[in-house]
This record gives sequence, structure tokens and C-alpha cells, in this order.
Amino acid sequence: MKKVLILTTAIAALVTLTACEPERGSKEWCEKMDDMPKGEWTMNDATDYTKYCVFNQKPEEK
Repeated sequence: MKKVLILTTAIAALVTLTACEPERGSKEWCEKMDDMPKGEWTMNDATDYTKYCVFNQKPEEK
């Protein structure tokens, strides 16, 4: 029973923390990327930053 409770708590924490990430291309995401050192960016981060934050393209609607 204790293992089930720990597993359930861990999954709930993971889902909660994952939901806090701003959507790629949003104003909040651009601000987050501005605060992050450029050396930590991936190639996809740099490409998306240029597309969404510099050229002001809107992310594709889902």
C-alpha cells in the first residue's frame, strides 16, 4: 500500500511540474529564454527563439 501511495504522489508531482512550462513561442517562453544563458540553448531553442521572439511569428495552432 505504501508503494502505491508513493508512486501516485510521484506521478501527481510530475504532472503538476510539467504543466508549469510555458508554451513554446509564447511571451512567457521568450522571457524565460532571455533569462537563460545562451550556452544552454539547444539548436531547436535558438531556431524557435529567432522565429517566435525575433521575427514575431505566431506558433502554429493545435
